[in-house]
Amino acid sequence: MKRLVFLEDEDILREEISDFLHDQGYLVDAVASLAEFRQCFDPGQHRLALLDLGLPDGDGRELIRELRSRGHQLGIVVLTARGGVRDKVAGLAEGADHYLAKTVDLDELAATLAALARRLGAPGKSACWTLELGARRLIPPGYQPLPLSQQDLVVLQILMQRPGEAVSRQQIVEAQGENYLDYDQRRLDTQISRLRRKTEEVCGLALPLNTLRNAGYCFFAETEIVA
Repeated sequence: MKRLVFLEDEDILREEISDFLHDQGYLVDAVASLAEFRQCFDPGQHRLALLDLGLPDGDGRELIRELRSRGHQLGIVVLTARGGVRDKVAGLAEGADHYLAKTVDLDELAATLAALARRLGAPGKSACWTLELGARRLIPPGYQPLPLSQQDLVVLQILMQRPGEAVSRQQIVEAQGENYLDYDQRRLDTQISRLRRKTEEVCGLALPLNTLRNAGYCFFAETEIVA
């Protein structure tokens, strides 16, 4: 499950990054303080944590030490204004898996989180997503099938037959038999958002689909397509 807890006390930045991560296919629980984090964090649900260090009620490094001392199998990425080498070394020594400055490109942030999620894996379940063309349905790992419309089936087919690769918006539009130059791009955005929402509502999993800014999409999980 790509569920992530995000700790950031700056309201605008927290909202912007949360929206970006949601577009990348994450379920984001965003909090603004150490107290809120401790109340929200569920080791059974959260596999990733994105943490600021300078917080209104303490230092994020204390939280990292606390999480590591409890033995949680958790991927921790620090995102902070403290970008100096000494700060980075200290953060990694406390137990962070990655240490990024707040000036980081958002695509690099997404790639870092995706790589960490792959390394951690998902306990107890196969990570394979299955697309059944004849039955026109998507089977998330460990869950019941989701029925699909014909358009959703076509979109998922072109994405899932190239897992881990970028698929351009033009390729997706043309796979649906549309003229890319005449196509209203908002239709594709709406379709992808609907697919993500439907997957979350039915099984609680985030659709493993990254949005590549100004490029297209990438289905990053293991896939199987059945005729």
